[in-house]
Amino acid sequence: MNARLFVLLILITILAPSLIAGQARAWTPPRTPDGQPDLQGMWTNNTLTPLERPGELAGKEFLTETEAAELEARGAANRVDRAPREGDTGTYNQFWSDPGTRVVKSKRTSLVFDPPDGRIPLKPEAEAKRDYDLAHNADSYEYMSLWDRCITRGVPGGMIPAGYNNAYQIIQTPGYVMILYEMIHEARVIPVDGRPHAPSSVRLWNGDSVGRWEGNTLVIDTTNFNGKGWIATSAAAGRIKGIPQSEAAHVVERLTRIDAETIDYEVRVDDPNAFTRPWTASIPMNSDPEYQIFEYACHEGNQAVPNMLNGGRTRDGQ
Repeated sequence: MNARLFVLLILITILAPSLIAGQARAWTPPRTPDGQPDLQGMWTNNTLTPLERPGELAGKEFLTETEAAELEARGAANRVDRAPREGDTGTYNQFWSDPGTRVVKSKRTSLVFDPPDGRIPLKPEAEAKRDYDLAHNADSYEYMSLWDRCITRGVPGGMIPAGYNNAYQIIQTPGYVMILYEMIHEARVIPVDGRPHAPSSVRLWNGDSVGRWEGNTLVIDTTNFNGKGWIATSAAAGRIKGIPQSEAAHVVERLTRIDAETIDYEVRVDDPNAFTRPWTASIPMNSDPEYQIFEYACHEGNQAVPNMLNGGRTRDGQ
């Protein structure tokens, strides 16, 4: 027997069991009755991993196992539902808080992975507008957060983890995918029937979303924003607290069910009026069939908004 053929046969004999096992482990996503990849269910995305990479971790893309364990231990110690420490009366009204207890499985130091530094590439003009609005939010409602005004968490803001209400229910029907957000009790109905975007004259708070399937991935393309929205999240270290979203914004979301328990959610945000270049984040969504979404009745505007404006007029001596 040829020596090379003999070696090849030995390698095949050694590797064949592992190759067969790998094929057996390949996961095939289930299908809906009309043949769509099935993304349905209750999903949560709370995590200790911040949207942007903290300054103290500059240049470090991944946590070590030890660093991740230490961060998760600190997170568990600071949870509002922990047992009160000696002399601590505990909390009584923060049962809704749910910031998460784990970092993402990849152990990335930020949800943003492009640019490689894990930082959102803000334009100075966008930061200046954010700072102006925050400094003048007692002057007029138009400077106030969309959160305070109970309008929307936005696209993609509503998909970025916050301190609570990080649950999403996905329901599919022929030609449509619906994502119900626990936050602000908002529902996105996304057509996946091949229709084009609405005319550019149609401008919406959350833009016009149309979907399509690329293999097992749901791709949601959103344009036609009205220019009044913000990207604001508590999952960032202070910088993303009201970045204006212009009419030129373009958001592409990709949802891929990678196993029975996980959807890989990836979002690319492009807005040349707010960012120096597009940026991309990856946010795992974890199956939680026992989670129950209650109505989110946003009442901040009933008292907080007029009280803030009244305080501003008192400050002005009016």
